[in-house]
Amino acid sequence: MTRARRYCALTLLAGATLLACSTTQEPSTPAPVSAPATSATDTPGADALVIEMTIAGGSVTPVNARLDATVGQPIRLVVDSDTEEELHVHATPEHTFAVVPGAGQRFEFTVEVPGRVEIELHGSHRTVATVDVRP
Repeated sequence: MTRARRYCALTLLAGATLLACSTTQEPSTPAPVSAPATSATDTPGADALVIEMTIAGGSVTPVNARLDATVGQPIRLVVDSDTEEELHVHATPEHTFAVVPGAGQRFEFTVEVPGRVEIELHGSHRTVATVDVRP
């Protein structure tokens, strides 16, 4: 191996090492994020997409619902549950909500990047809905 190739290989290796060491790791247990309870009249002019969910007796409704929204449109989850659960929204940015036993729990978020967004329950391993977010 020539001196120039060896130098190039070492430079690439050093760069890869620095890149690997500089990535940030997310905490192992993300802090739950929840929005305050709101009603459709609390935000004038914003037509929220409302998804009503029920978690009862080991069953979840809806499952695999297909919905449409636009970037920046509020998406509100209204949850009735008889158990603790973790709701996760695979979007940019991502959102996590802690569900507790109780009725009428409200969680709201917006999506900033168009695409397909999955809303799932981690404990139940179920996809509640997939939202196609348009620009």
